[in-house]
Amino acid sequence: MKKIRNQMDRMCGVFVAKAMEAGKKLAERSGEGYVDTAVKILIAVVLGALLLGGLYALFKDTVLPTLVNRIQQMFNYAG
Repeated sequence: MKKIRNQMDRMCGVFVAKAMEAGKKLAERSGEGYVDTAVKILIAVVLGALLLGGLYALFKDTVLPTLVNRIQQMFNYAG
């Protein structure tokens, strides 16, 4: 019976410690601001647009014409 009581006391102590830790976290005033998040999102959108534009330019001028020619040659049954 004493063993069970010791385990219950230990579990209760752990629970109280976790509850106090959660309370401290909720009371903190530090954190990431809205402006920081907006700037990060804006940077990600701009970089994504630049990357997408570069890939589109590469595929439009370099890859697609070569690909179209090869497909036409592959299915050219007359030649």
